[in-house]
Amino acid sequence: MSGHSKWATTKHRKGAQDKARAKVFAKLIRQVEVAAREGGGDINSNATLRTMYQKARSSSVPLDTIEKAIKRGTGELEGVRYESVSYEGYAPSGVAVIVEVLTDNRNRTGADMRNVFSKNGGSMAEPGSVSWQFERRGILLFSKTLDEDTLLEAALEAGANDLSDAGDSWKVTCEPTELHEVRDALEAAGLTADSAEPSLEPTQLVAVTDEAEAKKVLRLLHAIDDLDDVQAVHANVDISDEILATYDG
Repeated sequence: MSGHSKWATTKHRKGAQDKARAKVFAKLIRQVEVAAREGGGDINSNATLRTMYQKARSSSVPLDTIEKAIKRGTGELEGVRYESVSYEGYAPSGVAVIVEVLTDNRNRTGADMRNVFSKNGGSMAEPGSVSWQFERRGILLFSKTLDEDTLLEAALEAGANDLSDAGDSWKVTCEPTELHEVRDALEAAGLTADSAEPSLEPTQLVAVTDEAEAKKVLRLLHAIDDLDDVQAVHANVDISDEILATYDG
């Protein structure tokens, strides 16, 4: 069983507190648009679009904005064409990093990525050199106000694989192809997830115990996450709650 990278927890907390709401909206709208282009505009038959739609709605993106993004994706409205690209690299202390982006200019995004890695003590890596250290999983986060045993029982009945402590939340893990079924079953049981989406989870964690080194890793991860084209940042770092509590970004 893989461990839980607390970087994932800081990402969700950061996203919830992010003052640049327009920037967050732009990323979500881009995800909706690409999902519609690749799988069609029907959320009932396009599982990826359904996930992105729910993610956007839970972040308070206006419904008409989402609908326009879907229409741009299906070609009913004109718009910029985005492509999905992944970058791999290393943060300080040998921490593996995978970055998922949606871009309309691969050259610009690649240059931005090399620049942010270089400026923050990291390095880019060849495709495939890092990705083997991660697995695609469905991740659902629930409030800690829920009873752990109740959530665990319901999650297992819904077809989930595991329940773990993710710091601020309970984390339910399932196969990515079963994410929607697990979410629907838990909602039917009266348990609503704060978020539910496919993600890359590290199979092994790199513990960074030195506070200065840990903050270098966090600075790089947050700098990458702040790039406009970046949709998700995954890292196999394990940093203690004590160090995370002292990090101010």
